[in-house]
Amino acid sequence: MDRSVLSAEELSAALLALEDQVVTHIEDCYTAAVELERLAAPLGDEGLLARAQLCAAGMRLRAGDVATATRQIYAIHEWAAQHGDRRLQARTHNACAHAHRLAGDSAKRLEHALSAVELLDDTATPFMQVLHRLGLAEALALNGAMEAARPRFSQAERLGRELQQWRQVTVVLNNWAYIEFTTGELERAEEIANRLLEHAGARGLTLSPAVLDTIGAIQIANGLYAQAEQTLRLCIERWEAGENENADDMAEYQLTLARALRGMGELDRAQAALNSSGALCTERGMPELMVRVHLEQAELYAAGGDHAAAFAEHKASFAARESLRRKERQAQAQTRQVMFETAEARQEAERFREQARHDPLTGLRNRRYVDEELPVLIAADPDLVVAIADVDHFKRINDTLSHDTGDQVLVRVARMLEAGLAAIAPAGFVARIGGEEFLLVLPATPVPSATKYLDEIRCAIGEYGWQDITGALPVTVSIGVAGVSESVPPSQAGALSAADRNLYAAKNAGRNRVVAQTPREFRTRAHRDRDLA
Repeated sequence: MDRSVLSAEELSAALLALEDQVVTHIEDCYTAAVELERLAAPLGDEGLLARAQLCAAGMRLRAGDVATATRQIYAIHEWAAQHGDRRLQARTHNACAHAHRLAGDSAKRLEHALSAVELLDDTATPFMQVLHRLGLAEALALNGAMEAARPRFSQAERLGRELQQWRQVTVVLNNWAYIEFTTGELERAEEIANRLLEHAGARGLTLSPAVLDTIGAIQIANGLYAQAEQTLRLCIERWEAGENENADDMAEYQLTLARALRGMGELDRAQAALNSSGALCTERGMPELMVRVHLEQAELYAAGGDHAAAFAEHKASFAARESLRRKERQAQAQTRQVMFETAEARQEAERFREQARHDPLTGLRNRRYVDEELPVLIAADPDLVVAIADVDHFKRINDTLSHDTGDQVLVRVARMLEAGLAAIAPAGFVARIGGEEFLLVLPATPVPSATKYLDEIRCAIGEYGWQDITGALPVTVSIGVAGVSESVPPSQAGALSAADRNLYAAKNAGRNRVVAQTPREFRTRAHRDRDLA
């Protein structure tokens, strides 16, 4: 496919192919993700762009750029939550779980892994159904809850078979076997590894070098040294044939081979394999693996009877491990700081966003909030009612008393409108949309009922003891009511225009009243004669 220009449908398909694959070559996937991100930008589809950005951020995370990737992932997660994109939210939670794994925060990893599974629905792809359940199983296991993790691993395996996600079944069994191996459950690990081999054989799947290395390590732990050597020879052969997911992996494979050969008593061959591993660690800067090379060298010296050299290697291993732990703690601290700063910035942005959607005087929602939310409510609710309430003779209050008094009146009216609406339509809201104008939104309320309820609120405002604020001046409101179905098609502009027309009718009829469903001839006069307020 020519990717110089892609339609939205083509780009979505290309993204899905990247999203739903077992990543082996990170650099290739990262290059593809960045290109799709570039192609998505001019299309103007925010959802596609967010997906492309998440793909690229996920690859950055895998490549080690944790700080940049984490900030991007959290930003995409916020966008997905705001726009109700459930599938993208599930994917971002899965990415957040991976970020917290790198930060060494197993509790937060589990929290995100659980959210990723909870968000799965019929919009989730088969790949996601398996992947996210596997992620939850791994998070449980690494939180020390193996008894809870095993049913999740089993569920992921079973679901992978049902959905014919054969490559993912391989990943599930490989990861499950490795975790059982690292927790010392060697018989379980061997049983799962054998099931993995049977699955690959039955489906004609070629096991990757990384999977073969896992199987070899399990065979060594169970004393099956000759089998392990055969497995590792095949692993190395496939790596040399081009199935090298990561150039650094050969050092790992040579180390595992050395352990298998030592178990067979082939000490010279084991030393040769270990030398190859150590040289690669030095050449490529792999301190974590070098710790294990030192430990295996100590075991080889001990097997050959050179206990002094073995002790020296143990000391070297301990020093290297301590240095590595310091670096890991520093890296984890930096990652956690990035996450903290990202969360803090997100909370601050949300606080400013909320402030921008509220009227500073009354604390009510403002016109910006109305413009964001009302169209959505209208589209979802044909029985929605809107009403515009206006304080009668408000200019007289300001001119006769003071603007400060006028502000006090507005704040008190706002509270009474809000309290009154909460009692009759808890799912609705009140907003200040002008100087002395308020919008009331009543979901799923017939116009006659809304008119009755709003008239009760009007009466409560008129009968309130205003003397402490306005002295002898009364405070009343006029209210115009309209159902959104009065405009065809239903729209915010149509609903507000109808309510405004009815408000004018209430003013024209003497104020301090509620009016609904007036003739349309009031429309133009309402906009011409607003001096009646």
